[in-house]
Amino acid sequence: MAADTLCLQRDTLQERANMSRTVVVGASSGLGRCIGVGLAQRGGQVALLARRRARLESAAEEAGPGAVAIECDVTDEGSCRSAFDDAAEALGGIDNVIYTPAISPLVRMVDTGADTWRRIFDTNVIGASLATAAAIRHLTASAGKAVYLSSDAGTFGPPWPGLGAYGVSKAALERLVDAWRAEHPDIGFTTLIVGECAGGEGDAATGMNAGWDMDLAMQAYPLWVSGGCMPGKLMPIEDLIEVVQTILHTNASTSMPVVVARGAPAGAVAFPEPN
Repeated sequence: MAADTLCLQRDTLQERANMSRTVVVGASSGLGRCIGVGLAQRGGQVALLARRRARLESAAEEAGPGAVAIECDVTDEGSCRSAFDDAAEALGGIDNVIYTPAISPLVRMVDTGADTWRRIFDTNVIGASLATAAAIRHLTASAGKAVYLSSDAGTFGPPWPGLGAYGVSKAALERLVDAWRAEHPDIGFTTLIVGECAGGEGDAATGMNAGWDMDLAMQAYPLWVSGGCMPGKLMPIEDLIEVVQTILHTNASTSMPVVVARGAPAGAVAFPEPN
């Protein structure tokens, strides 16, 4: 009986590893594009979702024949439902969802007005929940995985001056994932805390600093360093893609509630060998 159970577990894990019907939300640029293209180039079937059609089509062309481009506005409930239904039809089902969109304006807390708060939460938090709601029946059918890119500006690390509202939204995202997990324990929900990663080249480069006030950034940078916000080294994008793929290849019954992937610290060896 034990041998039969072990064989069944191995078969289930192999089946999970072969599941590759993945929806990447926010795949037109930045880390989302890198992840979507990377998974498709590694043999997965991937639906690339985002608002910007031209960039999506460019990403799908780069990804190869295993990718399909589908327009989706995560702030619109109807758009999310339509996009996920189209993705399920194109892929023959959905095994995994990866949510990557984020708005990260650099602004002092005292200058963060209601419109900025709403814009951040519409994408970083509410959009994540709308996308999950649209995907949930497909993920339930496949006992699938849902991965959400968070940041060490959220609850994992110290607050980043100038990125306070962004950090608050990422803390809310992490709690949102916990809430979804509590109601749908048959799905593998993971918050992926991503440290400093520059992404790829061109449209694949991270857009986190897009539109930043560079004078304010110059004031904030030394505060980030002295406050221990930055690890010292950038994480290669290839490593981030491998981390995502590892999460997706585990069985949903294996709990991976939080995974941290960030650049290594830069500094002297703590206990150097004597000469």
